[in-house]
Amino acid sequence: MKKVLIAEDEASIREFIVINLKRSGYDVVEAENGEEAINKYEEENGDIDVAVLDIMMPLKDGLEVCKYLRAKSSKIGIIMLTAKTQEMDKVTGLLVGADDYVTKPFSPSELMARVDAVYRRVSIMNENEKAAVRNPDLTTVGDFSLDYRDRLLYKNGSPIELTQIEFQLLDYLFKNPDVTLSRTDILNKVWGDEYFVDDKVVDVNIHRLRNKVEDEPTQPKHLVTIWGRGYKWIE
Repeated sequence: MKKVLIAEDEASIREFIVINLKRSGYDVVEAENGEEAINKYEEENGDIDVAVLDIMMPLKDGLEVCKYLRAKSSKIGIIMLTAKTQEMDKVTGLLVGADDYVTKPFSPSELMARVDAVYRRVSIMNENEKAAVRNPDLTTVGDFSLDYRDRLLYKNGSPIELTQIEFQLLDYLFKNPDVTLSRTDILNKVWGDEYFVDDKVVDVNIHRLRNKVEDEPTQPKHLVTIWGRGYKWIE
């Protein structure tokens, strides 16, 4: 059963989201604040596919919960609920591990499309992982190796943990070395061509990935920006 954790302190909004999630076939776990969200996650033994987190919650806010969940799992999909005035919180959420954000007010169809898209990516990664266990494989580019069995990146033999988005993004880059990939190319490949979001999501994830793979993230040698065109992986 596909399972979603929804953490939202406003009861009317939470109930609205829960109704639509259940109509779409999701098993829903509810929390009315950040602390309860963490407790519910632990009660479920981490068996959560997607978490939908409101940024402004009592006890622990959505960003704190996002950090906690991402530290616990690289596989869980995380969507932040933000207000129009919380522009910096959107970026911060992506930097600490969120996969997407939805701005309030939102329609049921928009939210369900985002949840479905994130859930599909989680499912694909899980299936790829199962296949890799049967057929372990590595993609190696220079000093880096992408391990499909354990979903890890190795840099000179040292493991680096990746989120599901970072793994897919790096997989796409590794399979197209020395090729400039536009933000649209990356969005379509990693997020899917039905995904509707601005390319800030790409930029933030590239920034996050650089902090993991580059010796000097501010002067990248491998994951470079081709100004006005996109990004390229260089050995």
